[in-house]
Amino acid sequence: MISTAKHDLRASEVASMLTSGPQDAIPTKSLHQTFRQIQRLALCLVMSGLLVGCDLFSKGDDSDPSLDELLEETLAAAAPGQGMAAFELPESTDFASIPQDPNNPVTAKKVELGQLLYHETGLLTNPTRPEGLHTASCASCHHAAAGFQAGVIQGVGEGGFGFGTDGSSRVNDPNYALEELDVQPIRTPSAMNGAYQIVNLWNGQFGATGPNAGTEDRWTPGTPIATNELGYEGLETQAIGGLGVHRMGLIDSSLVVTNPTYTTLFAEAFPTVADPFDVEHTGLAIAAFERTMLSNQAPFQLWLKGNKNAMTDAEKRGAMLFADKAGCVDCHGGPALSSMTFYALGMNNLDGPGVYGDFDTAEANLGRASFTGNAADEYKFKTPQLYNLVDSPFYGHGGNFRSVREVVEYKNAAVPQNAEVPAGQLAAQFQPLGLTQDEVSDLVAFIEGGLYDPNLSRYVPSSIPSGNCLVVNDTQSRADLGC
Repeated sequence: MISTAKHDLRASEVASMLTSGPQDAIPTKSLHQTFRQIQRLALCLVMSGLLVGCDLFSKGDDSDPSLDELLEETLAAAAPGQGMAAFELPESTDFASIPQDPNNPVTAKKVELGQLLYHETGLLTNPTRPEGLHTASCASCHHAAAGFQAGVIQGVGEGGFGFGTDGSSRVNDPNYALEELDVQPIRTPSAMNGAYQIVNLWNGQFGATGPNAGTEDRWTPGTPIATNELGYEGLETQAIGGLGVHRMGLIDSSLVVTNPTYTTLFAEAFPTVADPFDVEHTGLAIAAFERTMLSNQAPFQLWLKGNKNAMTDAEKRGAMLFADKAGCVDCHGGPALSSMTFYALGMNNLDGPGVYGDFDTAEANLGRASFTGNAADEYKFKTPQLYNLVDSPFYGHGGNFRSVREVVEYKNAAVPQNAEVPAGQLAAQFQPLGLTQDEVSDLVAFIEGGLYDPNLSRYVPSSIPSGNCLVVNDTQSRADLGC
């Protein structure tokens, strides 16, 4: 561990040092450093003519660099040629600095419309059961209170019942059969910092560019993946394709299409489109809003922008481990601490209490291979972003880890838990890290605290034009939310 304590030695302390045995001088410093401190104090006293204290640790060739200096150096080494700027997230209104799909430029009006549509339960127009009409939204499984994940191990759209205050009380409606529920066979991925994701979902199936270039033979007509044919990047493709997957659309014109607020906003967001009331433009507006959902108020981001008091010492030490010894930055890089890479880490699949359905044989468990069909991609899942993880304590593609510390210790030990994953498929990076328990604690402190944006409610509208409850709108959720 690195000590950053400054010993402001006075003349009386030096006298004590000179009359003590060398082993008792300053336990945390070498004898050489101790005598260098004495020499510096003596010089200070001679030059000033006063028996007063002076700062023995003022900056010099042999002084201990501060944690901030060390962290700056570590980040610079982790991102050669870019330095700390490589990790900075832009402001949510700085559209020019936010990664965009060139076919869907971000505008203020598009973001305003998308924010409402993202939370609009009135979009659920194709329910399996009549009572499911207008009961869920995109935010039902990706809401701010859970760090834009689901607040439970398995997100439930239509057929969900209740919400509590943060989504952790959502269960299945007992009137729904399992096959009627809108649930997925894999943990709900975070929608946070999605602007830095060229392809989306754990297997990266949504998106026509980047890693998915050349996968056209996998864009099966009549399936959600066929949305790739539109040519958009991952966020846009997922937003458009996801509307159909989650039984949403614009069939019920009374809540959206004829609503005067939406009529105006659609026209302002897409001024060159004659009739923008369709699934494609609804998805484009939602994706534009999602690109602004950035965790730019997290302590690490504030520290990067100059506030050196934004993080604790433990968080700073953890950040250095993240970028150096622990090797996290090798996969979790860039402003969102994510990447378009896919790795097999031998984690278990979605199962256990709170999971509705048996997904042991689900194709999704094959990871990237469930999309590409390539054996080399089996059991490899996309590297996720790392901000606000503690808002929803279910980690991994199967949600089977219950704390950040569990995940860090799992990667530190590098012993796979899923026997179905062949050893030959495991990532080369999945090796013991050799972290001490103190180092594990520091790394956890950085991920839990340094990467925690406490103000995600700024992305939630106060109401939605339909007048429904936003996020979820079933009978129990309305009671929970008081709307």
